[in-house]
Amino acid sequence: MESKNFKRTLVTAALPYANGGVHIGHLAGVYVPADIYVRYLRLKKKDVLFICGSDEHGVPITLRAKKEGCTPQDVCDRFHALIKKSFADFGISFDIYSRTTSKIHAETASAFFRTLYDKGVFVEKESEQYYDEEAKTFLADRYITGECPHCHFPKAYGDQCEHCGSTLSPNELINPKSAVSGSKPVLKKTKHWYLPLDKYQPWLEKWILEEHKEWRPNVYGQCKSWIDMGLQPRAVSRDLDWGIPVPVEGAEGKVLYVWFDAPIGYISNTKELLPDTWEKWWKDPETRLVHFIGKDNIVFHCIVFPAMLKAEGSYILPDNVPSNEFLNLEGDKISTSRNWAVWLHEYLVDFPGKQDVLRYVLTANAPETKDNDFTWKDFQARNNNELVAVYGNFVNRALQLTKKYFDSVVPAAGELNDYDRETLKEFADVKAEVEKLLDVFKFRDAQKEAMNLARIGNKYLADTEPWKLAKTDMERVATILHISLQLVANLAIAFEPFLPFSSEKLRKMLNMDSFDWAELGHTDLLPAGHQLGTPELLFEKIEDDVIQAQVDKLLATKKANEAATYKANPIKPTIAFEDFEKLDIRVGTVLECEAVPKMKKLLKFKIADGLENRTIVSGIAQHYKPEELVGKQVLFIANLAPRQFKNGLVSEGMILSAENYDGSLAVTSLLKEVKPGSEVK
Repeated sequence: MESKNFKRTLVTAALPYANGGVHIGHLAGVYVPADIYVRYLRLKKKDVLFICGSDEHGVPITLRAKKEGCTPQDVCDRFHALIKKSFADFGISFDIYSRTTSKIHAETASAFFRTLYDKGVFVEKESEQYYDEEAKTFLADRYITGECPHCHFPKAYGDQCEHCGSTLSPNELINPKSAVSGSKPVLKKTKHWYLPLDKYQPWLEKWILEEHKEWRPNVYGQCKSWIDMGLQPRAVSRDLDWGIPVPVEGAEGKVLYVWFDAPIGYISNTKELLPDTWEKWWKDPETRLVHFIGKDNIVFHCIVFPAMLKAEGSYILPDNVPSNEFLNLEGDKISTSRNWAVWLHEYLVDFPGKQDVLRYVLTANAPETKDNDFTWKDFQARNNNELVAVYGNFVNRALQLTKKYFDSVVPAAGELNDYDRETLKEFADVKAEVEKLLDVFKFRDAQKEAMNLARIGNKYLADTEPWKLAKTDMERVATILHISLQLVANLAIAFEPFLPFSSEKLRKMLNMDSFDWAELGHTDLLPAGHQLGTPELLFEKIEDDVIQAQVDKLLATKKANEAATYKANPIKPTIAFEDFEKLDIRVGTVLECEAVPKMKKLLKFKIADGLENRTIVSGIAQHYKPEELVGKQVLFIANLAPRQFKNGLVSEGMILSAENYDGSLAVTSLLKEVKPGSEVK
């Protein structure tokens, strides 16, 4: 906590995995709150470092490489470049963004392992693991696929079913097979090194449960749950050929487990940035270490990594681990494998210059204490109703009125009335309020507090109506606009951690070179006579068609996913051939087709059946326009008993249709034309 008077703060953000891009779930959970916090500390002139990089080892990368016919390094290079550029373009202000395939990382992780090995920390154990006899390799959990025992999805992994979300172990899969060769794997003995978390349980209980009760309830609760279940030794090595080799004799073909190697990336990236002074950031007890992570990484950052650091003995431990819950997308869980996500690199192309809109929405809707939902309609509403109608509107009115009446020069304030003093009082304590919230990682509430400044400003202008007073009392107009401009300048400071691009733009409009966080809440930020810059719109409305395009994109993804996972319904019970022969299926030519009034699902057909024309009513109006079917040949059951509808219509048969995976219907047709009335045999 701030009260401990740390000299500096080391902030780490979870290392994104380099087998795909960054999506809004990652941003809301980790990178936006971390960036807000770091920018806030920098504004306060605090000594702070912001460390991140790509996590580039582990099985999913090798699977992707195999699928794409390239090397794991090729995959890492491609996605590392994409992620790094996306973060930079989005304004995430890392001091370094490096990677775990760097030489310095390999050296750091190897040395860390070796220190623990030489101290006798690890336990060596033999266990049975699936082995691919064709490929002659042990299989990590992700290299084993099979049928999920819970939802029966046919392509579940050995560690998780991405269809129903269940955590699995390989031996639970039905009909497991190797993702390398497709063959059935066998169990074979292999040796690995384990971190004995059970030995560190008493220490972890005291360190977390007694000494860190200020951690977020979701973080504290998950740690307590793990500890209460009893901690077990955890493997720190894997049988793989992609990763950092285990630096021990006789460990050929084994690498450091990615979850041992990845958090050491925070240390190696700091080393890369500050080769001569990195130790003061990692070994000086006057450094505060804060990890920003997602909900799925709590156990590794609060239990596994601290145990590693404790075992090594010379490193500081995390002081806080502000983890968010999950962000869903349009009511459904974000899934990279199903492409159910809003990808940052695509957003930056589709919404140029609107980084701050996404930052604002993700913070306003942040899943700080429970899972939350991102929808495109909410995104549009928050932009149009809050950023444009509240913040942007106030700024624009204040600057445009000053331009109109005072040639964009800050007017001097005359005598203040009670309402002026009341307004000034309202935003005088904003600094203390925002700081109080940011210090305890309540970013959503802090941003709301900053937005209240704009609401105060809008109300002040609406109540005082300077455009009316301009006809009779310019002195009063000068006072109103002077106060309004001070509010605008405060907004530029208050929003800088949250909306850095907009704050910079506003600063230029105010002709302010720089500002100091310590000045937030002051009413003399812009002196009388100060020349303002040219006013521009700070934000712009987002139209319905822009949002619809994003919704359509997601709907297309959903359809593609449904098509990819489609599995036909089970075959109905067997029937005797004689039963089938009772059905008289014929070919008919559609002579007429029309919608049925007041019955939106029904179409009425006049069918030529080779005997007498007949009427058939079919519930396919949502799938076809009547004119599309005229002249077509269709299959129908000719010997069904007539069916009467409420409106008096009688249907003399049933047109056969196939139901697709998405519920759409396709009328059965023929490859070549035949005579109406021809029998289907």
